[in-house]
Amino acid sequence: MSTKELNLTPPPSDTWQRLNEEIIRCRRCPRLVEWREKVARVKRRAYEDWDYWGKPVPGFGDPNARLLIVGLAPGAHGSNRTGRMFTGDSSGETLFGSLYRTGFANQPTATDREDGLELDDAFITAVARCVPPQNRPRAQELANCRPYLAREIALLTDLQVVLALGHVAFKGYLRLLREQGHELPPVEFEHGGLVELSSPLPTLAMSYHPSRQNTQTGLLTLEMFDAVFELIRGILKERQA
Repeated sequence: MSTKELNLTPPPSDTWQRLNEEIIRCRRCPRLVEWREKVARVKRRAYEDWDYWGKPVPGFGDPNARLLIVGLAPGAHGSNRTGRMFTGDSSGETLFGSLYRTGFANQPTATDREDGLELDDAFITAVARCVPPQNRPRAQELANCRPYLAREIALLTDLQVVLALGHVAFKGYLRLLREQGHELPPVEFEHGGLVELSSPLPTLAMSYHPSRQNTQTGLLTLEMFDAVFELIRGILKERQA
């Protein structure tokens, strides 16, 4: 399926239920379908008793959120196992810890879809909905997923800030805006960066992805990550005043 064949305009009668059902049924990318299902069959020894999700993962969070967090893709034994974004792996531990400390989540942990986690004023999604081999989705696979991101954004009618976690999410979000016809200034990725795009687009915020590689090497510390969410919290509070 080519990018030109993909409709980036949400249907007028779109709902969260309709969108999430379509995401979960999606089989647009044969390579990703094969890989996500293989991972779910083979499993990791530590999770051999789990019934892996093994399907595309929809976004989740507060439907009235003013903050949208955009990640890369489900983790092989995280979201692809649990069925919820950033749930069940080290990236999620870092993300939800920061969200809890800055008031966007009711708890700092995320283990499964029934763990009681709730987000407040935040919604989490990704530019790819299926786990890709070596964590590297192809350009066409990302293009196949963009309509889902477009529809989520359209349903988040109170959106004021979009936080891109990492270069792939950053580039994917900007590509979506350009494909929708928005004229954008030159924007470079910078951890902690903020860009005010032309109205009515939300403010764009940037952070390194909370991957184990980034946190273990010190590229992203907990203090650095918390600072990004504190900055966003300040923006939202100022606009609410």
